[in-house]
Amino acid sequence: MSNLPRLLAALAAGVLFGFGLSVAQMIDPAKVVNFLDLFGTWDPSLAFVMGGGLLVNAIATPFILRQQKPLFTEFFQIPTRSDIDARLVGGGVLFGVGWGLAGYCPGPLLTSLSFANMDIVTIVVAYLAGTFATRWVLNRPAMAVA
Repeated sequence: MSNLPRLLAALAAGVLFGFGLSVAQMIDPAKVVNFLDLFGTWDPSLAFVMGGGLLVNAIATPFILRQQKPLFTEFFQIPTRSDIDARLVGGGVLFGVGWGLAGYCPGPLLTSLSFANMDIVTIVVAYLAGTFATRWVLNRPAMAVA
C-alpha cells in the first residue's frame, strides 16, 4: 500500500484539527490561563471545546472500531495498558505545570507557530528540548549499583 493516502489523510486531519483550534480560539494562551484562573477571570470555553471533542470521539470511535481494519493501515493500534503508575502521574503533573505556565498544550502550540513570533518559537524549542531530554533520560540503561 502506498504511503500517499495515509499521508494525505494525516494532512487533512491535521488541517481540520488546526482549523478547529483556531476557530475555537484555543491558540490564544490567555484562553488557557483564564480557564485555569478559577477565582479570577475564569473562562469555561476550554471545557466546552474539550467536551465537544470528547463527545465526537465517544460517538465515532465505536463505529470506527466495528470496521475490520483501519482505512490506511493494516490494524488498529489499541492501547493494552490501563494501569496508573508513577511515570504516568509524574508526566501528567509535569504536563499540567508546563501547560499552566506556557498557556499551551502541544496541539495549539504547533498551530500557533503560524503567528511566528519569538515567544511561540521559544516555547516550541523548549517543548522539543524537553521531549528529546525525556527520551534520552528514559532510554538510558539503568546504572549498575556497585
